[in-house]
Amino acid sequence: MQTNLSENIKGLRRAQEAESILRSCVHCGFCNATCPTYQITGDELDGPRGRIYLIKSFLEGGQASEKTQRHLDRCLTCRNCETTCPSGVRYHSLLDIGRAQMAEHVSRPWKQRLLRGWLRLLVPRRAAFGAALKAGRWLRPCLPAGWQAKIPARAAVAKARPPARHGRRVLMLEGCVQPALSPNTNAAAARVLDRLGISVVAAASAGCCGATDYHLDAQEEGLARARRNIDAWWPAIEGGAEAIVMTASGCGAFVKEYADLLSHDPAYAEKARRVSSLTRDLAEVIAAEPLTELRADPHMKVAFHCPCTLQHAQKLGGSVERILASLGFDLARVRDAHLCCGSAGTYSITQPELATTLRNNKLDALEADKPDVVATANIGCQTHLSSAARTPVRHWIELVEEALL
Repeated sequence: MQTNLSENIKGLRRAQEAESILRSCVHCGFCNATCPTYQITGDELDGPRGRIYLIKSFLEGGQASEKTQRHLDRCLTCRNCETTCPSGVRYHSLLDIGRAQMAEHVSRPWKQRLLRGWLRLLVPRRAAFGAALKAGRWLRPCLPAGWQAKIPARAAVAKARPPARHGRRVLMLEGCVQPALSPNTNAAAARVLDRLGISVVAAASAGCCGATDYHLDAQEEGLARARRNIDAWWPAIEGGAEAIVMTASGCGAFVKEYADLLSHDPAYAEKARRVSSLTRDLAEVIAAEPLTELRADPHMKVAFHCPCTLQHAQKLGGSVERILASLGFDLARVRDAHLCCGSAGTYSITQPELATTLRNNKLDALEADKPDVVATANIGCQTHLSSAARTPVRHWIELVEEALL
């Protein structure tokens, strides 16, 4: 693709990166064939190729518009298009650049600003989110049906974690919303890792990975959170921690991007590279161990929903399924497993109609082979799919831990 960036754009820090990405696109349109939003709307501008043209037009001097912002907002950032693309277009990076420019040049309606500000205030703060969730449960009968569905009726209970007793040690990102929505997930992960001779050590000052801010028009705030996490983890990394384990694939995908996102920061670039290189999805850690140590006796049929952040961003599709199959779980067949469920971080709140359609389509596919339970690897997907109140949805590690002998 030929490009001719405007003089104003050429002065931006990421201008050269944007131009390189644009020039790698050959307009083939293969990306549209696997784009969830294009499949629903049929609008070229709701597919990756159309969004690339919108971004290109602005970067070449075209006018920033609410229309461009709307079509960029509708993108799930599922990165399915990147898996499909024969030219290796780094679409998600170009989208980040385009969204940042739209945020700077297009003023959002006040309702959107209020919603996004509220999400940024609440979601990344673990204590605030937990308090809001408790209040939401108390007020649940009075809320609109759509909001009732997003609030679990009962609080889950976390079992005890084993003490750090092994020579092999890993860090674990606790997450923002997961401790309140699914508090046993990380505890179950710690117990399974303990059975494999690996202890989880705490880094209490680590917080939100930064993805929520970064994807809601506040990229610098997201990077500030990334720096704080690096500082929180660094003493344990220097002390020999062998990995930073992620039980939420969305967080894992973003932390693995720290190296690229902070490559321009001389104070953090090298540390960010080290952190990204140490970051592992839980499935990566467990798959590398002798699974014969995990004797299990499962009695259930499981449909696994592989989050986009696991299969398209981290390129770990099939990793959880192989673990579950090796432990004796009966895996249901799932058609169109490459498609997004519609969660996509805060997308289910900012784009509820598209998200609900995608959720229902995904559940139809997951339930076709009549599973006992749906398993996934990301708290956002888990909560979004659960909001339909159909087949129970749980994190896969909890199913593994409960099946261990």
